[in-house]
Amino acid sequence: VMGRKRGGVWRDVTAGEFAGEVLALARGLVAQGVGFGDRVAVMSRTRYEWTLFDFALWAVGAQPVPVYPSSSAEQVQWILSDSGCTACVVEDEDQAMTVGSVVGGLPRLRRLWQLDAGALAGLVADGRGVPEDVVHGRRGAVTPDAVATVIYTSGTTGRPKGCVLTHANFMFEADTLVRRWESVFRTGPGEVPSTLLFLPLAHVFGRVVEVAAVRARVKLGHQPDLAAAELVPELAAFRPTFVLGVPYVFEKVFAAARRAAEAEGRVGVFDRAVEAAVRYAEACERQAFGAGPGPSAALRVQHRLYERLVYGRVR
Repeated sequence: VMGRKRGGVWRDVTAGEFAGEVLALARGLVAQGVGFGDRVAVMSRTRYEWTLFDFALWAVGAQPVPVYPSSSAEQVQWILSDSGCTACVVEDEDQAMTVGSVVGGLPRLRRLWQLDAGALAGLVADGRGVPEDVVHGRRGAVTPDAVATVIYTSGTTGRPKGCVLTHANFMFEADTLVRRWESVFRTGPGEVPSTLLFLPLAHVFGRVVEVAAVRARVKLGHQPDLAAAELVPELAAFRPTFVLGVPYVFEKVFAAARRAAEAEGRVGVFDRAVEAAVRYAEACERQAFGAGPGPSAALRVQHRLYERLVYGRVR
């Protein structure tokens, strides 16, 4: 269900392994005093450990509060104070110092864990004495109407505002995404669906994709760096069957592909392939929403031709 990069190589994580890691971390959170209904901030780039913390916190009935890794000290203090966080997970020393600089204004904050300083291993070690039944009991007490997370706005027009989402909210959004785009989330025989997540997990879109991937048994990889020099090689190495992102990421990919076509003297073919792809996608979307029959036979033939000439090369 997961792909995790270790030693520069992408390695598969089975459902059993992931569930075991979530349980071990959940026991550690209990050992460290995280209570049912507690809110725990997570301030990090998009990485495997964030998803582990999300599911472990949900397993013990706690509520993750995502924080953008680039947030200022003032924003961090406001979000952690307004939400009433009792603990915080950060990725690195810079983020730890940001939280530390405002800890005097956070009387409810009791714990600060730093991923790059071995916090995950420390929590797992602390949790070895906690019976598994404690976690199972906590998880069983979580209802669909219970709060799953509090996600804050970016704060561009004032102080960030927290949006409370229940587990039912999350499940509805994730299941709707999978159902509406079943052809993307469900691949053909012999092919494992997979996606590389580079969206910020502090944003609701990234979190919904995270949950939808697990729900649909789509192999999920995490990519923390959006710079083209970092992202493109990871896309090639991970080889996702689909990616979900914001427009500017795809604009970068499109611009790079068109420049390459120009350099090869094939820009005319490229532009015609783009026009066919747009018409094909629009027809598929109308079909998905019950508003059309889907691509015509002629358009399907055209799409298969450009798959060999252009689309496959871009992928």
